Amino acid sequence: MRLPNSAHEAHPWRISEIAGDFALLDVWAPPVRGGPGDFDAFLEVMSSIDPTGSPSPAARALFRLRSQLGALFGWDDDDARKRPIPDCEENSLRARLPDDLRGTATAQRPGSRFLPIYRTEDEWAAEIANDTVHAIMHLAWVEDREGAHRPELAVYVKPRGVLGGAYMALIAPFRHWIVYPALMRQIRAAWDARGSAA
Repeated sequence: MRLPNSAHEAHPWRISEIAGDFALLDVWAPPVRGGPGDFDAFLEVMSSIDPTGSPSPAARALFRLRSQLGALFGWDDDDARKRPIPDCEENSLRARLPDDLRGTATAQRPGSRFLPIYRTEDEWAAEIANDTVHAIMHLAWVEDREGAHRPELAVYVKPRGVLGGAYMALIAPFRHWIVYPALMRQIRAAWDARGSAA
């Protein structure tokens, strides 16, 4: 379910125009299939998922630990979210949007720390900032070889100084082996539940 970065970079996504100074960290293919018009449905499913409430005890424990560390060190305070993007003057990628993408973002989901940036027919992006990183979650709807469509989840980051770089290196194995696999299962379950209810 994890994809090589080249799979994401092979597409002319608009995010590359806006976040060229961010590093592409991970690319995942959630286990979902749909038709060309199902991107809205996928975004609805994604907005309904709370990773902190994962069925995986290990994933929940990691989110609790991260929340406790953030509270202890003030990583997630409101002031941290308003800090400029590392090595930049602007504090949000919304400031970089070309005219045709301005005002396309959906509303911020209550309780979410991700701020939507823009939306197109087959892309959606949101950002999150704290004292460790400024990061982007990019969702896309991709046609595969069989003619069906599938989602792609990409994560871009700019670490905030030495702390941010060390933090990202420390959590890498937990992201790859616990957090994202648990999230993929949540996405699949939510997508299947939607299909059953239809």
